[in-house]
Amino acid sequence: MKPVRAKKKLGQHFLTDLTIAQKIADTLLFDQYEKVLEIGPGMGVLTQFLVPKTKNLHLIEIDRESVNYLQNTYSEIEVKLIEGDFLKIDLKTLFGTDSFAIIGNFPYNISTQIVFKTLENRGQIPFFAGMFQKEVAERICEPPGSKKYGILSVLVQIFYDTTYLFTVPPDVFKPPPKVDSAVMQMVRKEDYSLDCDEALLFKIVKLSFQQRRKTLRNSLKTLNLSDMLREDTIFDLRPEKLSGDDFIQLTKRIGHGNISN
Repeated sequence: MKPVRAKKKLGQHFLTDLTIAQKIADTLLFDQYEKVLEIGPGMGVLTQFLVPKTKNLHLIEIDRESVNYLQNTYSEIEVKLIEGDFLKIDLKTLFGTDSFAIIGNFPYNISTQIVFKTLENRGQIPFFAGMFQKEVAERICEPPGSKKYGILSVLVQIFYDTTYLFTVPPDVFKPPPKVDSAVMQMVRKEDYSLDCDEALLFKIVKLSFQQRRKTLRNSLKTLNLSDMLREDTIFDLRPEKLSGDDFIQLTKRIGHGNISN
């Protein structure tokens, strides 16, 4: 397949370097899944390298011009094309209970929302890889203890092992973005179950980092913690010092009757 003319749609910068597209496609492991969903294929620069890898390739694209191009390029035998918004689509309707991987050169303006939707559907998504703004990719993969470590880092790393793969310069896109990009991947952990209240965990993590320069004692004061729990030394720490497991243990303690009325 010949390289195609790249266009910028809906905040997306389209990749023109075929070597990088091949490297993204080569991240696919095909472990615990057969189906692959590419989000925002645009004019198919990445798609052409995915087609030979699986007989179960699904594409979801919101831009009508790109959809027309993909329909004319790929038959229904090669791919299943869905015109729509990934953030609004019901993945259960699309895949039933089957597992699938997600891959793509993601529109930067919705990339974190794509990750959060992946977390919501983690039971079906053992593998995730793609292109992000470099800052977002770093944040997802960052270990505890740094300024880049935050809400996204904690919640993703509770369920997935993350790897920052490589940095991508602006000049391989059309039009070039004003920032560097990066490719990262997430491989679901063998045990991704939670033994704490998920809604409370997400709330605690988000509250903690909303005031990340404060100690947990101050950032979580709206939870009305019991006096006994509030005196624990863990509340002397700032949130970036806690790992995902630390947040899970904290959630369990807070959830076990340690909130005052």
